[in-house]
Amino acid sequence: MPSDRRRGAAADWKAVVVVRGELRLTAGKAAVQVAHAAVLLYQRAEARSPAVLEDWLRGGQKKIALIVPTLADLESLERAARSHGVPTVWVEDAGLTEVAPGTRTCLGLGPARSDDIDPITGSLDLL
Repeated sequence: MPSDRRRGAAADWKAVVVVRGELRLTAGKAAVQVAHAAVLLYQRAEARSPAVLEDWLRGGQKKIALIVPTLADLESLERAARSHGVPTVWVEDAGLTEVAPGTRTCLGLGPARSDDIDPITGSLDLL
């Protein structure tokens, strides 16, 4: 959790969801997976860092959806995020439609300061 020194409404806060491109999800399926990640990020922040959640909400709840080619890319992003103290969540599909049960479809990061997330995700393509 960021220290009080790093908190504050003046900071630019965001959440980022990165989708696994190799799955070739339909637009609707990708949208639902991103929505799952956003809800999970909200719930995690509410439980673990309510002050960060409040700052993110006050700042407009910025959310960015990005894409990477493979699961290995997502795993690399998770390691980088965790090493920088950025919260992460995985979305694993129930397997009722397009992918097998338990398939990791996307990774959520944040909410966190843009200064903390941008070095990790800033070079990725928009979904």
